[in-house]
Amino acid sequence: MFNIITRRTLLEYCKKYPVAATALFEWYHELVLTNYKNFNELKLGYPNASLVSDDRVVFNIMGNKFRLVVRIVFEFKSIQIKWFGTHAEYDKINVETIQYKKK
Repeated sequence: MFNIITRRTLLEYCKKYPVAATALFEWYHELVLTNYKNFNELKLGYPNASLVSDDRVVFNIMGNKFRLVVRIVFEFKSIQIKWFGTHAEYDKINVETIQYKKK
């Protein structure tokens, strides 16, 4: 089971993008209950997931209308949410360095 850091970040994004809230919660509950040991196993469950630098993984949410950037450390079973937004917003960020900014 994965520990997702922090659930509060996820809730903030749900408030900002209410149309995506259900899909984000589904992603959250699916990942919390999984036991992937590496990216290859994760890719079997999430074929559209992309691995980028610094253990970052990009998930397509709602049929690629939204993108979720997380850092996954499989060894410690931890996921840190880095960024969430629309596909158009994603095209404007540096996925390798983006950080969640508390408002």
